[in-house]
Amino acid sequence: MTDTGGYSSRRATMAGMAPFKRPARQDIVSDLVANVAQVQVAIGDKVEAGQELVLLESMKMEIPVVPEWEGTVTDVRVVPGDVVQEGDILVVLE
Repeated sequence: MTDTGGYSSRRATMAGMAPFKRPARQDIVSDLVANVAQVQVAIGDKVEAGQELVLLESMKMEIPVVPEWEGTVTDVRVVPGDVVQEGDILVVLE
């Protein structure tokens, strides 16, 4: 038996946890009220999980916005200078 550091997909399944799959569509949203400082992607760009898509600025702090999953940008809903509210969609990935 191979040592997996205590993780077992069999145990996870037996515990009633289904493997998590990448969603077909991923709405990238703002977690706070902020100004859009930079937009670093365009429609058609392929992006990786953790890649910076948008840079927000709030209270003199810069907040990078990154996706959890890879995908292709299908919509960019903000431009630099926009003010976004908590929950606003910034970028859509598929």
